Amino acid sequence: MPVLPANKSATVNILDVEIDNLTREELLQRLATDGGVVVTPNVDHLMKLQHDQEFRDVYEAVDFRVCDSKILMYAAQFLGTPICDKISGSDLLPWFCDYNRDNPDVKIYMLGAAPGVAKLAQQKINARIGREIVVAAHSPSFGFEKNPEECKAIIERIQASSANVLVVGVGAPKQEKWIVKHRHALTNIKTFLAVGAAIDFEAEHKPRSPEFVTELGLEWLYRTLSEPKRLWKRYLIEDMPFFGLVFQQWLAARNDRRKSA
Repeated sequence: MPVLPANKSATVNILDVEIDNLTREELLQRLATDGGVVVTPNVDHLMKLQHDQEFRDVYEAVDFRVCDSKILMYAAQFLGTPICDKISGSDLLPWFCDYNRDNPDVKIYMLGAAPGVAKLAQQKINARIGREIVVAAHSPSFGFEKNPEECKAIIERIQASSANVLVVGVGAPKQEKWIVKHRHALTNIKTFLAVGAAIDFEAEHKPRSPEFVTELGLEWLYRTLSEPKRLWKRYLIEDMPFFGLVFQQWLAARNDRRKSA
């Protein structure tokens, strides 16, 4: 478990996005008590939030924004406001299942991944946990979020299930926007987790980076090399301005401190 700083702040601001400074245990305990919508900001999210107002409105509407990225942890440290734990969507799903292993009241519906992959992830998770914690899984069609009839059918499927947790892994910002748009129609769901590629990883459909690569903050490089056609532009072009923007935030904070001194 992470070592917590004595003066841990409740939230950390990076590029005008408030990130909840929670440990994994704190998050899991709060979800067990209250439920809520969880998103996992990373560098790509923060860059999209700079120009996507709808995505920013979604971020304002969710209950938990937890740090997905070692690079964000480095940035927070540089800004003088450390983040105490990295809680990526890829880790959150297995942690959540392990935490609720012996709680038969927790039942998950998984939505995402390519045809057949979500069902495979369901089988593997249930075998590992030792019970039917994932009660149903569905892989939507590409572009389903723009099809009202398909969305209606998906909502009916979820409502007809015994699930009270919805795990959505269809990529950002699609998954976050879909959850916030439809959460109020899903009256049986207490907890919503937006988890990106976690369903693919649980099904072993896509490889996760080795732990030491993730700890160095180089998971983005591993994923780019694994899926270059899909990810090179995101990581090597769209997300690179992040570092300059963080430096600008640091300079602004330093100037403000000098003025108030």
